[in-house]
Amino acid sequence: MPMSPRDYTWLFTPGSIFAYESGTAGVIHVADGGTLDLPTGRVVACDPFVYLGTGDIEPFTVTVEPGRYRVEAAVATLTRPDEPPAERPHLRVAAARLVIRDEPTVTWELALLPEQDPAELKDDEFFGYGVDAGTGCFYDASAEEAFPETQEEEGPLWEAFENSDWSAGPHLVTSLGTGHTLAAFTSGWGDGSYPTWVGRSATGEVTCFLTDFFVAPDPADAPV
Repeated sequence: MPMSPRDYTWLFTPGSIFAYESGTAGVIHVADGGTLDLPTGRVVACDPFVYLGTGDIEPFTVTVEPGRYRVEAAVATLTRPDEPPAERPHLRVAAARLVIRDEPTVTWELALLPEQDPAELKDDEFFGYGVDAGTGCFYDASAEEAFPETQEEEGPLWEAFENSDWSAGPHLVTSLGTGHTLAAFTSGWGDGSYPTWVGRSATGEVTCFLTDFFVAPDPADAPV
């Protein structure tokens, strides 16, 4: 069977804790990423420094009503019990989500691009987006061409990360030319491939889009 979703309610609960076998421990806090404009309701997720504006990434097949929606990230603060506190906390974005409804999520499904069929996936496989610059993002499909400076390593997206010393985010970025917005964040441990899930309420309404960066293990998988 394809990869199963994890306990994302736990992951987005402030104060949730986990530990690795190495002894490193993590504590979750939820970072506010502001409100993202979705003028068409067609959601795109990708590594913006690599794919934004290239036309290579399509929006997900699941759409929502046009509007403005909250972005937030589950950020893990990592520490080791045998080391003194660091001057700068070790932060990793464990997951990021675009909240469509403040309702409990009862089911999850992989967010798919056109022509992706989950029936083709083998055990524990998933469809996800590739990261080659250590970042991920959400934006509306209408914003695809709104940040042309990014390919030249200029513009508000680069400034948001550089001015924050490449902090975890989320960073809400506005195009100076069009007013389109984009929400960007670092991607867990960095490069790789990461799934985005669509959450649904008990009535089948979309509650969120959530990208898992595989930083925090499930509570059931934590070492005893």
